[in-house]
Amino acid sequence: MAALTGAWQQALSGEFRKPYYGKLYKTVVQEYAARQIFPASEDVFNAFEFTPLDQVKAVILGQDPYHGDGQAHGLCFSVKPQVEIPPSLVNIYKELQDDLGCYIPNNGYLEKWARQGVMLLNTVLTVRAHQANSHRGIGWEEFTNAAIRVLNEQDRPMVFLLWGRPAQMKKSLLHNPKHLILEAPHPSPLSAYRGFFGCRHFSQANAFLVKNGLEPIDWQIENL
Repeated sequence: MAALTGAWQQALSGEFRKPYYGKLYKTVVQEYAARQIFPASEDVFNAFEFTPLDQVKAVILGQDPYHGDGQAHGLCFSVKPQVEIPPSLVNIYKELQDDLGCYIPNNGYLEKWARQGVMLLNTVLTVRAHQANSHRGIGWEEFTNAAIRVLNEQDRPMVFLLWGRPAQMKKSLLHNPKHLILEAPHPSPLSAYRGFFGCRHFSQANAFLVKNGLEPIDWQIENL
């Protein structure tokens, strides 16, 4: 499994010494040795690698990685280029089109967002192939909660986009008055019509960033 680097490694170094992390690491190594696990081990910490701590402007929380072949690469909601766009991301793109006029691209690769300071963090970072939520409860939640606390403590404006109940349950970790918290139903086809469509989170996030003297996010994912 790849190691964290830079400010994230510093900020979370205490976690690596805790008993739960030792157990988690051992479990994950065993799982990769015995089964097909997503994402690839070198991609597990991509959300941290692609969006260094001092560059985070917005945070989108997902649940666990996609469990289909070739989809997950360490950023929530994102899939590798040339992979079919999953239904939740199709709905995210629809909302972006309605909100900001973005065209719907031919791919679901969200690295552009991550490189601009949008941290795309799943609360569980690995999954067994074709078994959703199969690594829930092995320790990842404790680790990503620590990361969310680190983000909460940052002394600068930041937007948290909490879509669906699992993400909204993390709200209790967020109490910094400098931050903006936006909540909506999950973009999945099962719930998007209950208020994700029309939430206008993308324009709200950009308005907040601009108001605080920060560069807005260019949310347009280009065609490949």
